[in-house]
Amino acid sequence: MSKRDYYEVLSVSKTVTDGELKVAFRKLAMVHHPDRNPGDKEAEIKFKEINEAYQCLSDSQKRAAYDRFGHAAFSQGAGGPGGPGFGNEFGDFMSDIFDNFFGDGRGAQRGRGQPGRERGSDLRYNLEITLEEAFSGKTETIKIPTTITCDACAGSGAKPGSKPRQCPTCGGYGRVRAAQGFFAIERTCPNCHGRGEVIDDPCGACSGAGRLSRERTLSINVPAGVDDGLRIRLAGEGESGLRGGPAGDLYVFLSIKPHEFFQRDGADLFCRVPISMVTAALSGEITVPVIDGSQTQVRIPAGTQTAKQFRIKGKGMPVLRARDVGDLYIQVFVETPQNLTKRQRELLQEFDQTASDENHPESAGFFSKVRDFFDGFGGSARQ
Repeated sequence: MSKRDYYEVLSVSKTVTDGELKVAFRKLAMVHHPDRNPGDKEAEIKFKEINEAYQCLSDSQKRAAYDRFGHAAFSQGAGGPGGPGFGNEFGDFMSDIFDNFFGDGRGAQRGRGQPGRERGSDLRYNLEITLEEAFSGKTETIKIPTTITCDACAGSGAKPGSKPRQCPTCGGYGRVRAAQGFFAIERTCPNCHGRGEVIDDPCGACSGAGRLSRERTLSINVPAGVDDGLRIRLAGEGESGLRGGPAGDLYVFLSIKPHEFFQRDGADLFCRVPISMVTAALSGEITVPVIDGSQTQVRIPAGTQTAKQFRIKGKGMPVLRARDVGDLYIQVFVETPQNLTKRQRELLQEFDQTASDENHPESAGFFSKVRDFFDGFGGSARQ
């Protein structure tokens, strides 16, 4: 029999928000809950159908796949969007529902059939590099304090020659159920603390944890073109899982040191360069640095003003995972002479006496507008 559309099952539109979806699911789940409809097989089927639809649409990735391909998106999977739990006994199915609403969030990590195998924690490492290292890429060796699987007990937590046994209180599930009205609420087992098993004779090396604290040395490949704030994920390099559980991940957060010459904007670099008044007025050539360690020449035309930019194509930063390269922009500013000699002052005064508005078009134009501005108020302007 073909499945009904998930949006139709939950009586919502395809534009439904996550909050509206949750409200719609709760209302329908309350109506068709088996505890409110004892012996009603149709209500039981309806309840499963509602939960299956919610499990798919409440997951952003599954929802996107469903919107594009419908039920066919999961036809090759192990039990559809709801996962393998839909093919188990109804009791297991009900437990999955209560895990979603009342669980401690660890059920997905433990996994059914692997009680106590909790995933290890993720780790963070802050790595500071130079702009030159970000340009060329590098291999960095780091040391991190973490946990590793105990070799003595192979991660089981039990003394070599023994093994953990199933918790008699929860039957190995890690949770116990208590009835409250028509709801059956599951809680963490107080005997095994959710692990599903107990250890009578713990390992002496790790005290039953199945893992030990150690410092690890890792090699990290920093690709060329990385930017400030980039995160590199090393799967499985985090803390070891509890009692043989999967390891967490290591996240390396990159920061780039401020550079003496260059400021970065994406793949482009900017370098602020001072030039003399004479070079700006008469033209000239300056030598500027490049991030790869080389130098290049920039021609300064006569009459160059402060803030003028000169673009050097292809001398910026590489683009991460691409063949593109940014540009280098030289921003010049005209430096006013200081500590003048008597003769230098005389020469500048001579120049000022013979200068005209054509020599200073911007200042002449500005003060002309200022005079017009004050004339509009019936006043006068002084330069």
